[in-house]
Amino acid sequence: QVQLVESGGGLVQDGGSLRLNCATSGGTVNSARAWFRQAPGKEREFVATISWSGDSSSYADFVKGRFTVARDNARDTMYLYMARLKPEDTAVYYCAARPHGAHYPTSNRDDYTYWGQGTQVTVSS
Repeated sequence: QVQLVESGGGLVQDGGSLRLNCATSGGTVNSARAWFRQAPGKEREFVATISWSGDSSSYADFVKGRFTVARDNARDTMYLYMARLKPEDTAVYYCAARPHGAHYPTSNRDDYTYWGQGTQVTVSS
């Protein structure tokens, strides 16, 4: 059973940085990956996505220029580098993977089959 496991969340001050990790266990899924986030009382929203090869990525407007998504297929791990964090970035961050063989990235959460349990990011003002 394939599982995605996020790590790297925590408490950081306004303007700080964090790196989130999304590791895979229980098998291999060769597909596009993405990060989503969910703040209390809000819908889960798209943050960033990256293709299987890593040569294509896209971002939500509210993180462009601040966040960078990357992956290391040799380690079967995806990363989210977050800089210039703001209090409104506070949320639980989830990684997701499309079905095996679906290499193209999308921002539609319905296109993702595998989900991690989430990691909390809190940005204090």
